[in-house]
Amino acid sequence: MIKFFLMVNKQGQTRLSKYSEHVEINKRTLLETEVIKSCLSRSNEQSLFIVVGVNDTENEMAIYEFIHNFLDEVLGKLPITKWGTLPNNINRYFPQFLNGK
Repeated sequence: MIKFFLMVNKQGQTRLSKYSEHVEINKRTLLETEVIKSCLSRSNEQSLFIVVGVNDTENEMAIYEFIHNFLDEVLGKLPITKWGTLPNNINRYFPQFLNGK
């Protein structure tokens, strides 16, 4: 099961966060801070990180396919003028499964 989905830019700013279950805001902040530090410490030239938090029983290939489809179907249709910069109204481009509807 997918627990959370994050998009983080290379400056360490969370551009999108979606959680499948309620997590208190202070715990979200701590979780996102740890994840961002981990991503940035491993990065070379990446400008956008996609992080999917799952439980231990989730199929790893299914998550890779999910990320691939997300990049292709959602980000591929965004009006991005410079790679790594996302529009401020990014949420209107997302399918219902990310919006929790």
